[in-house]
Amino acid sequence: MPKIVFIEHNGDVHEVEAEVGSTVMETAIRNMVPGIEAECGGALACATCHVYVDDAWREKTGTASEMEEDMLDFAFEVKPTSRLSCQIKITEELDGLTVRVPERQG
Repeated sequence: MPKIVFIEHNGDVHEVEAEVGSTVMETAIRNMVPGIEAECGGALACATCHVYVDDAWREKTGTASEMEEDMLDFAFEVKPTSRLSCQIKITEELDGLTVRVPERQG
C-alpha cells in the first residue's frame, strides 16, 4: 500500500497507508488527519480538503481541472501547489506523496 505523508500547519506529521484507487481526501478522513474537513464528501463542491502538494510530487499528481480551479477560488491562501485532495487519486506511483494541510479550510 502506498504511504501518504500529511504535514499539518503546525509541523505535526501523519504518515498513513492509502488504498490504491481511493483519493488523498478519503485517506485523510479514514485516518483522522486534522485539518481536512471534506464537507462535500469529495463531490468537488467545496474547498474544505485543500492541500499544498510538495514540489517534488506536482508532476505525478497532475494539474487541477477547470472545475477544481473554480473551487480553489473559495480556499484560503491558495498557492501554485494548491490542490483539492478529493481530486488526487492514489496510485502505486504516489507512494511517499507529501502534502501540507493549510491552517484553515475554505
